[in-house]
Amino acid sequence: MVTLPADKHDQVRRNNLSRILRHLHANGPASRSDLVGLTGLNRSTIGAIVAELADAGLVEERAGTTNTVGRPSLLVTPVATSAVVLSFELRVERLIGSLIGLGGEVLKRIEHPHMRAGFGVRIAVEQIVAMSISLLEHVPDGSAWVGTGISIPGSIETETGRIRLAPNLGWENASLGEPLMQAMSEQFGDPPLVTIRNDSDLGAMSEHLRGAAAGAANMIYISGEIGVGGGVVVDNRLLDGVGGFAGEVGHMVIDPDGPECRCGSFGCWEMFIGLDSVIRATGNDPESVELEEILRHAQQQQASALSGLNSVGRSIGIGIANLVNIFNPEAVVLGGHLRELLPYVEHPVMEMIARALPASRAGVRIVPASIEIGSSLMGAAEAGFEELLADPIGVMSSSSVLIAS
Repeated sequence: MVTLPADKHDQVRRNNLSRILRHLHANGPASRSDLVGLTGLNRSTIGAIVAELADAGLVEERAGTTNTVGRPSLLVTPVATSAVVLSFELRVERLIGSLIGLGGEVLKRIEHPHMRAGFGVRIAVEQIVAMSISLLEHVPDGSAWVGTGISIPGSIETETGRIRLAPNLGWENASLGEPLMQAMSEQFGDPPLVTIRNDSDLGAMSEHLRGAAAGAANMIYISGEIGVGGGVVVDNRLLDGVGGFAGEVGHMVIDPDGPECRCGSFGCWEMFIGLDSVIRATGNDPESVELEEILRHAQQQQASALSGLNSVGRSIGIGIANLVNIFNPEAVVLGGHLRELLPYVEHPVMEMIARALPASRAGVRIVPASIEIGSSLMGAAEAGFEELLADPIGVMSSSSVLIAS
């Protein structure tokens, strides 16, 4: 019999705990037999892992349902209130925050509008801290706060969290992580890690894990608000790029003679399919007309709305066709205002996608995002859970902030 050194044994144990908790977090309750089949570990090892996770309060075993005679099997179930994260999504005109429990359960969601002009890092930090205080008031008694995730519409340095460029926020080379951690420490003493990521990368993460592209090893998430961003999953891994800047699909140039973009280039994709551009395409002013009104006009067969949306649909399809040729995904998921537009522009979108290479477009699905609270907001929560999922027992035993209501 081969005996592993103590440190190797501990690493194998942590890996097994992580693997089981990740599965339960993403997929929900499972029987011990299911976990044996998933991991290839024997029943006694699975039993020991489940017991250790249960002792930490992260899981419990509950009776499942059965359609046959006899006692229902027990299901290992993640305890949503055992560990929670805060997640935030910074948008151009509002800040959204949520309290998410283990397993992706939404415990609370709030949002506050803000002006486009003058929304700098200092104000963002103040609003995030204030919203954190409000959200933590809803933490169930005894829950551990294990992480915070922040979604930003811009290019983020993965390692440092520095925002290289967020043109629609008007931020360039901005440090959010350091002042935010300082403010959180002043308010809460010893808060857990803050993770800052690109909004579309986070949207791709959540839609791939538990949303419209669950089970798709290769997928693309495209999110639209004022700007347009993308997240790309290749062979079940998020594509980061050298500095973490991969997926900036909104700045793919589709017309070099097109309008100037906030990034400084000309003819970027987002200048044709961003929210303001969609409204302008229908002959309206973004300052006075909301998308809902445009879609209502389209339902009423108003000519200017139909013509404008047809043009937007062709632009959406051109960009997707390029991405399909490059990445050959199983699914393309549309979030933000693009999700709302899809039923109204599906025909011109598919007409343009039909021009992609036949082999690349074969079998690809164009689907709306399905995470109810918002793909990027849930993705920020997933980023916040990462330390716990990597080392469940270590994080729970050293969690410095244990919340009691």
